Amino acid sequence: MFTASPRAPRRGVIGPRVAWALLASGTSACALGASRVLPEPQPAPVLAPQASGTTALLQAVSVVNERVVWVSGHAGTYAVTTDGGANWRAAVVPGADSLQFRDVHAADANTAYLLAAGPGERSRIYKTTDAGAHWQLQFTNRDSSAFYDCFDFWDARHGVAVSDAVNGRLPILVTTDGGAHWTGRPGAAVPPALPGEGAFAASGTCLVVGRGGRAWVGTGATEGARVYLSEDYGATWTVAPTPIVSGPASGIASVAFRDERHGIALGGRIGDPHSLSDNIAITEDGGATWRLAGRPTFAGAIYGAAWVPGAPAPTVVAVGPRGMGYSRDEGRSWTSLDTLAYWSVGFASPRAGWAVGPGGRISKISFAR
Repeated sequence: MFTASPRAPRRGVIGPRVAWALLASGTSACALGASRVLPEPQPAPVLAPQASGTTALLQAVSVVNERVVWVSGHAGTYAVTTDGGANWRAAVVPGADSLQFRDVHAADANTAYLLAAGPGERSRIYKTTDAGAHWQLQFTNRDSSAFYDCFDFWDARHGVAVSDAVNGRLPILVTTDGGAHWTGRPGAAVPPALPGEGAFAASGTCLVVGRGGRAWVGTGATEGARVYLSEDYGATWTVAPTPIVSGPASGIASVAFRDERHGIALGGRIGDPHSLSDNIAITEDGGATWRLAGRPTFAGAIYGAAWVPGAPAPTVVAVGPRGMGYSRDEGRSWTSLDTLAYWSVGFASPRAGWAVGPGGRISKISFAR
């Protein structure tokens, strides 16, 4: 689905502020004969720009570990690092320079998949097993009404992809052989779509997978922002409403789960850089029910988000055309991290995360001292 490209504002990094709680009882801990140990403040995250070797708009990032990262974007572009971003190698998939690679999934330094989003045959999936020296075209969409937005993989063989609704349902593709074959799910396996419903191909995170065959898809572009859930590797699906703002150009652009039960959905009014809306919701039951969380520090829509694995407190980072922010309380409150434009973000650990955006922008993020 179309995503707007607002101009990036001028840079203005705002550092986090640590607020200590005050005892309101009027009685000190010493007076009670006990001592109170306040938690040690967590370090402020640090951003470090990296040279990507491209000026293309980068829309997706797949973090394998602290050293190996793949990113992808417009003009058939991808880039890969094997040294934590000290050096990036950018290139264009041969014959694909007109495509927009809005999602990427990497298994290791040699193996990666790219999803080109677009109408009809512009939706494609490519795979490399030799670090980009050669690319195999695995899938070409033959349905002129379909527009594939995102994909993800549970393991080396099992993956899933999603399109905007066609004939009243979201087309869902699954593979069980590493992408050699992609098979559509029967219509009865997917709940009926709302009129005009679709996903937003903004960051490669409108679809994510989890342990035990779980998968979640965030949607919008209609009168309702919803999350689809599968618990059997994409064979069957249910759907749940969320309180996120919805409408013809509004809804969920990103979903992220830190475990099987705790997740976050984010989005907003896509293409409206000045809007302030209810654009973040959280779940504590695996996506069955959702409730509003706090609003981010930047205006406009959120395009991408990712949890920080191994962080001392549940920490999530959200990005969009108007900036970047983070939350250490599961989305209830937010702190600004940057005001530059970013489309997607991913993490290997608190020491190593990457955000990508227009003009070939890549910034490394570290929450660890």
